[in-house]
Amino acid sequence: MKIEAPTLDEIRAAQARLRGTAVRTPLVRLNMDSDAEIYLKLENLQPIGSFKIRGAGNAIAQASPEQLAQGVYTASAGNMAQGVGWQARQLGIPFSVVVPDHAPQTKLAAIERLGGRIIKVPWDEWWQVIVTHRFQGLAGLFIHPVSNPHVIAGNGTIGLEIVEDLPDVETVLVAFGGGGLSCGIGTAVRALQPQAKIYAVEPETAAPVAAAFAAGEIQRVEYKPSFVDAAGSNSVLPEMWPLVQKTLAGSIVVTLAETKAAIRHLVERNRIVAEGAGALPVAAALSGKTGTGKIVCVVSGGNVDTAVLVKILQGET
Repeated sequence: MKIEAPTLDEIRAAQARLRGTAVRTPLVRLNMDSDAEIYLKLENLQPIGSFKIRGAGNAIAQASPEQLAQGVYTASAGNMAQGVGWQARQLGIPFSVVVPDHAPQTKLAAIERLGGRIIKVPWDEWWQVIVTHRFQGLAGLFIHPVSNPHVIAGNGTIGLEIVEDLPDVETVLVAFGGGGLSCGIGTAVRALQPQAKIYAVEPETAAPVAAAFAAGEIQRVEYKPSFVDAAGSNSVLPEMWPLVQKTLAGSIVVTLAETKAAIRHLVERNRIVAEGAGALPVAAALSGKTGTGKIVCVVSGGNVDTAVLVKILQGET
């Protein structure tokens, strides 16, 4: 299976479809002691604290009543689960979520508040749900968190907003979990601003995109769980690799120490709370690895366990 990039018309249709569901999030300047132009696209301000409301909302809005008759389910470390759950609650249908065993408690609590059924499995088993697009024993419509064209188009609405607010954007940095976010944003941005470059940002503990670009083909890498729970995996999904190659300029890998420093910077200088994946682009921009010019960091989510956030702010490793 190969995933095609959504058209600009499909992304614009998703934007219209999501009015009243997803917030048009602000684009603000990162406060820092330099002349660098780094901007923050604050998807952590969505009703569920994550961009996932866009993709999930667009996908479920296009499902038929027959497809939704038995409810919906997804595989998620927590954010896509909330996106699917938010829509399911609005429609009054049941939803279930397969989560990896290291999913943060704050995200599990949010799923429970939305009325979701949680199925916790080891990370390798969870990843197989992502790969195979199914989980034995669950009924209902499966909403893939990454390689679903409607999900990608919904994510692409972020790109429309970025270009509308910053027409001469030069670089967009996006955390990479499976590619649905970066490829959706990249498709929209490059259609409107062809000179702009879109980069995946990965943690050092799980960087399959960097390995794939270096080798020219998909590579399997070691995955180490960390507080950056919504980004990184052990490989790029085969169906996403052609779209990743076409859309992204490459991958920037940052350390966990750089990511923690970015979380602290966001809180101390901009009063913004970002989860690990949401801070990855900021870490990349602050590192200088992305060069100069007008840089947009997509703060993809802010769903971080309070205890983890406190430790990071206190400088603990």
